[in-house]
Amino acid sequence: MNQRRTERLTRLKETLAGGGTIHLSEAARLCGVSEMTVRRDLAASDGAIILLGGRLVEADNPRYAPAYDLDEQQDSQRNAKRRLCQRAAEFIEPGDTLFIDCGTTLMPLSGCLAELDGLTVVTYALNVANAVSALPGVRLVLLGGLYHGVSQTFADNAMSEAIRRLGINRAFLSAAGVHSMRGVSCFHFHEVAPKQAAIACAAQRLLVVDESKLGVIRPAYFAALSDFDVVITDGDLGLSPDTGGPRIVTA
Repeated sequence: MNQRRTERLTRLKETLAGGGTIHLSEAARLCGVSEMTVRRDLAASDGAIILLGGRLVEADNPRYAPAYDLDEQQDSQRNAKRRLCQRAAEFIEPGDTLFIDCGTTLMPLSGCLAELDGLTVVTYALNVANAVSALPGVRLVLLGGLYHGVSQTFADNAMSEAIRRLGINRAFLSAAGVHSMRGVSCFHFHEVAPKQAAIACAAQRLLVVDESKLGVIRPAYFAALSDFDVVITDGDLGLSPDTGGPRIVTA
């Protein structure tokens, strides 16, 4: 880590030492850099400071444990999510079997599938299943189990094995947090098993994430960035080009 970045992070840690928060714009002014530079600093750091709802907080401060609201997330970064899914759709070929993850980031992807022949979509997310079920010619495999309304997902102990029995060409994964050192994470622990199973068995693993998730750590870790073949994003992951990590596609 370069000296200037270390100095900026030290200044931010000292500011947050009392247990409060600072807005991203305030942090940028404090350090005399742009908001994007602060994001890059956080992404390259040890994860002691995270970005939560546009504010910087200490990662181990229990007062700021986040809650997930699917309706709120639906409106967040709407245009960015549409652009990201349009880029993601460029990887799909006729006849593919796709795993599509839960949340709202990948919802626009369903609108890109109608013109492709012979697709099968595998999901454990009710909102994704509802969108795909309206597409003529697309076969839907909805993985069942106990329903979790907070994320509109199903969970079952046998789900991982069910995913592994399927021949999945491409797994499209979403995340609530992506950190260059602390990996890829989500809000809910019941989502970890299906995500990991899809990553383990898919021929190609694609992470689709908007810039608001970068430099962020959420409670449930499920993968390292190196577990993905492609990351489709509209932000800067803070990865060195010579790290040998995933291919980065910008939208």
